[in-house]
Amino acid sequence: MADKTIETGQIRLDKWLWHARFFRSRTIAADVCKGRKVRVNGSIVSKAATNVKPGDTLTFPQANDVRVVRIVACGSRRGPAEEAQGLYEDLSPPKPKGAESDPENMDVAARDRGAGRPTKAERRAIDKLMGKGMPDDD
Repeated sequence: MADKTIETGQIRLDKWLWHARFFRSRTIAADVCKGRKVRVNGSIVSKAATNVKPGDTLTFPQANDVRVVRIVACGSRRGPAEEAQGLYEDLSPPKPKGAESDPENMDVAARDRGAGRPTKAERRAIDKLMGKGMPDDD
């Protein structure tokens, strides 16, 4: 039996996201599609069975980023990472350097490894330093 992908030049959206290694499993890719978190050429998609083809532009969340990719090829299998990277062209804007290590973007205060949890007094001092907490009753 011949592969439908080769014949039609189209592939299911969840299957392509899995082939291109954006998601660890096809089920996770399908859940993202069903959750209406994927856009194909600017239109919100609600079905994992939506067909995509080379030239389509996809926008979807991945971890803490929003990815924008253009499909270059459909792919016939989930191969190694080098093969998967050939299936798309990344259009996402580049991340600013040092964004992950920027202390202003961190939600928690940095602590030395092995220092354990902060005490109540340390936590209050950290909150005061970070500008969080209750306003003064002056």
